[in-house]
Amino acid sequence: MDIDLADLDFWRRPLKERHEAFARLRQLEHPVFFPEKKVPFLRSGAGFYALVRHADVVEASRNAKVFSSEPAVTNPEPPGWVKQVFGESMVNMDDPRHARLRRIVTRSFSPKMLAGLQSGIEDACRGIVDDVIDRGPRDFVDQVAARLPIHVICDMLDIPQEWRERVHKHVDISTAYTGIRPSLARTVQMAGQNMLALLALQRMVIKLGHERAADPKGDLVSLLVTANPDGEKLTYRELGSFFALLLVAGNETARNTMAHGLKLLTDNPAQRELLMSDFDAHIGNAIEEMVRYVSPIMQFRRTVTQDYSLRGLELKKGDKVVLFYGSANRDESVFPDPDRFDITRETKAHVGFGGPGPHFCLGANLARQELRTMYKELLTRLPDIRTVGEPELLVSNFDNSVRSQAFTC
Repeated sequence: MDIDLADLDFWRRPLKERHEAFARLRQLEHPVFFPEKKVPFLRSGAGFYALVRHADVVEASRNAKVFSSEPAVTNPEPPGWVKQVFGESMVNMDDPRHARLRRIVTRSFSPKMLAGLQSGIEDACRGIVDDVIDRGPRDFVDQVAARLPIHVICDMLDIPQEWRERVHKHVDISTAYTGIRPSLARTVQMAGQNMLALLALQRMVIKLGHERAADPKGDLVSLLVTANPDGEKLTYRELGSFFALLLVAGNETARNTMAHGLKLLTDNPAQRELLMSDFDAHIGNAIEEMVRYVSPIMQFRRTVTQDYSLRGLELKKGDKVVLFYGSANRDESVFPDPDRFDITRETKAHVGFGGPGPHFCLGANLARQELRTMYKELLTRLPDIRTVGEPELLVSNFDNSVRSQAFTC
């Protein structure tokens, strides 16, 4: 086959070609093994089995004891020294360590906490649309999609206003590093920039953590550094790792879906007309269909902890598998005519927020809330808003990110 998911050239192919390649892989009897090449400054494993069917991704997601998130979920895996420098992210942990951190940070996304954010989200959306009206439409990502998630997260943590421009800059650097680097020199340069950006983000929130532990303010940082009813709280090192995860991973889901979503509504005017015929009735499922169609995070890696049979494939302890969410979300056996954007589709089974199990996205409801509020503001105040031309996509095997998208209103 002319498909190599471990080859960076595959991820430079047009999106349509990649979708066709995954459709071919889904028709095969067993998951395919892809050997890996040496990647500078990253671990070079023996390779991985690609889980591309919906059923396989769901089975691996639910069975975290066999399909481990340790030592890392990114593909390829970072070297071991990264954890020593930055601390360990909860996405790279299994229970009981993962369960402990999740218990603590789950308070951040409770229905009460999210309800308390709604007024601020509405204010932010109004301000963003006001700016578009005042300055005119140029780049939807820069003017809209990239602004709201960062604004909401900074509000949640009560990040000082004078820090927020730096936060945005550091997040953009970290996002760019998830893309494919064209040369060794560029890889070294971007790795250094990414490290400095993540360290700067961690220093910011750790400084706030010390301040809020001494004088709690009722914000998210204060909540995380003070004990929950079980006496558990984050250490400052854990707080730094969680902040970096929240800003980079948490930001990307809403940002990517928002940017791709406007393009989908532009290219599918009948679906847009249906949405606007009863916005409140349709927007919930429209967002789920956008997340399914977009798959904002495209893959995560797992390590097999024991011999295991998956669809007739005999996996051995230590084998690596990669869960391709974008492929699972276009599995014809679950989503008929999967390349069609349909806001009335049954979408409950999609894995755009990760598969079911202990690592399902904690911030899924916050992302839904942001998307619902922003689309309502955009589509009601700017009824003629639409994209112009094709988006510039980040060349990445992990992050389905739009770098820029021209638009008009």
